[in-house]
Amino acid sequence: MTSRPVTPLLDTVDTPTDLRKLDPGQLRQLADELRAEMISAVGTTGGHLGSGLGVVELTVALHYVFDTPTDKLIWDVGHQAYPHKILTGRRDRIRTLRQGGGLSGFTKRSESEYDPFGAAHSSTSISAALGFAIANKLKRQPGRGIAVIGDGAMSAGMAYEAMNNAEAAGDRLVVILNDNDMSIAPPVGGLSAYLARMVSSSEYLGLRSLAKRLTAKLSRRLNHGLEKAEEFTRGMVTGGTLFEELGFYYVGPIDGHNLDHLIPVLENVRDSGQGPILVHVVTQKGKGYAPAENSADKYHGVQKFDVITGEQAKSAGGPPSYQNVFGDALAKLAETDDRICAITAAMPSGTGVDRFAKAHPTRAFDVGIAEQHAVTFAAGLAAQGMRPFCAIYSTFLQRAFDQVVHDVAIQNLPVRFAIDRAGLVGADGATHAGSFDVTYLATLPNMVVMAPADEAELVHMTYTAAEHDSGPIAFRYPRGSGTGIALPDTPQKLEIGRGRVTREGTKVALLSLGTRLAEAEKAADALEAKGLSTTVADLRFAKPLDTALIDRLMRTHEVVVTVEEGAIGGLGAHVLTHASDEALLDAGLKIRTMRLPDLFQDHDDPVKQYDVAGLNAPHIVDTVLKALRHNSAGVEEARA
Repeated sequence: MTSRPVTPLLDTVDTPTDLRKLDPGQLRQLADELRAEMISAVGTTGGHLGSGLGVVELTVALHYVFDTPTDKLIWDVGHQAYPHKILTGRRDRIRTLRQGGGLSGFTKRSESEYDPFGAAHSSTSISAALGFAIANKLKRQPGRGIAVIGDGAMSAGMAYEAMNNAEAAGDRLVVILNDNDMSIAPPVGGLSAYLARMVSSSEYLGLRSLAKRLTAKLSRRLNHGLEKAEEFTRGMVTGGTLFEELGFYYVGPIDGHNLDHLIPVLENVRDSGQGPILVHVVTQKGKGYAPAENSADKYHGVQKFDVITGEQAKSAGGPPSYQNVFGDALAKLAETDDRICAITAAMPSGTGVDRFAKAHPTRAFDVGIAEQHAVTFAAGLAAQGMRPFCAIYSTFLQRAFDQVVHDVAIQNLPVRFAIDRAGLVGADGATHAGSFDVTYLATLPNMVVMAPADEAELVHMTYTAAEHDSGPIAFRYPRGSGTGIALPDTPQKLEIGRGRVTREGTKVALLSLGTRLAEAEKAADALEAKGLSTTVADLRFAKPLDTALIDRLMRTHEVVVTVEEGAIGGLGAHVLTHASDEALLDAGLKIRTMRLPDLFQDHDDPVKQYDVAGLNAPHIVDTVLKALRHNSAGVEEARA
């Protein structure tokens, strides 16, 4: 049941300008109605729930106190921004979240002026907010940069790099540390609220600024002593020594659900004239909705659900997900090989490493949102004789490309990269689509790049990677369920660089990499029905290529088409390069490459996304017919 709640006060608020007209005493009711509206909307669409519920009061307070959109409010990652979207003119579309043509599940610049910076990856907010703050300062324009960053996102080094550079922004930069998981802070209450109001007051901040200037003029020895005394005293009271060392005035911790605490502190911060300031806010994921409070992990991202019971819509069952197939396969291999270990960067359940960790807890490592560290950590393990599997989403691995090159590939270390979310990913859209991994990995010397066509092949490739000790190896697989094929009882070690032919023909050759193989088979059926004898090959490897198989097919077929779930520069580019190098591009051979288009595709159902991308069976047929110069009416004839 997802009937809309009664929200008389929220109905009067379309933008933050309307919100700022309210009496402070009305904000509690507004927050309650906003929470009810968000629960109802996500119950209808699915999406991220717990994180947004945790920042309802904070969202109300920030828009009430600061002059958005002149003050640039930047939500780190952005999956907690649903309440923000409701308050910034998008309530009428909130039930289109993550659907084709609807609102993004993250912040998006093209969606609203209240989304000054797009996000979906972690730990970028402080850097971006600093950019806005400095730009306005240099241009002598009004406007702060306000970053809201979770304590989990603070595990990434980029956040500290930004903070170390932030002092130049002065009072133009405000960082809100949303502490909802790691319990950085002691319990908050009346005393901490009083202290937060005191240390955020302009008088107190002015004294702290004066003390800094005064001690700087005293002797070095005395200056150091005074600084240490002030640091010790402030640390005893507020616990913010680390942030003060990075150049911030620290305020907090305060209860992020108590508007009577939040509003005066944020007003003090706004009016202080000192900065940059970090406000430490303690919140609870899933706040105000019992099922989400009681099970934060299960309600971080949800399917459609019954608002009354909290029961999520169940899938129809079917094949296991690729991530779980990988996790189970790796756990089984580790039973007989104590060198195998698994590393994830804050995504244990999303990569299947949680299943490995249950079986082998001492060999599973969640390093937090630190992909660069994860890769070099794996390199160190490999250099000392372990068999590390670095399980990271395709788009998250992009953040560690330098480490892949410098710390792994150049040293030819046998790190195994299990790359989840390859290809298009549906509701998460362009920010999470694994479009580029084949391109950026297959260019590297020493690297092996594989892609399974189904879950059984994934089991084989996991074993092949485990046994590959001569250098780095990567295998990519998509989000979602497998094809339903039976999983092997005993995995096979694949020959590196050797593909397989799944059907033999004479005129058309379809060379597939990854899970588009099923569409290639459908296309072959349609082509055979048109009298075109078709070979289908699952190349398995983008690097090294099965050059013997490719040479044979190019010499014996009139049309060769490559099909892959990746951007330009991947399999097709490598096949064309090989054909050019070997002088196979004679006048009689027609080669076509099918790949993701040169654009960032918006969120939608994956089936629709691949249709838009031109990577389903009708498009494959159409590509072949056009190559043969048949009088094709295009894709519609191919569908027939």
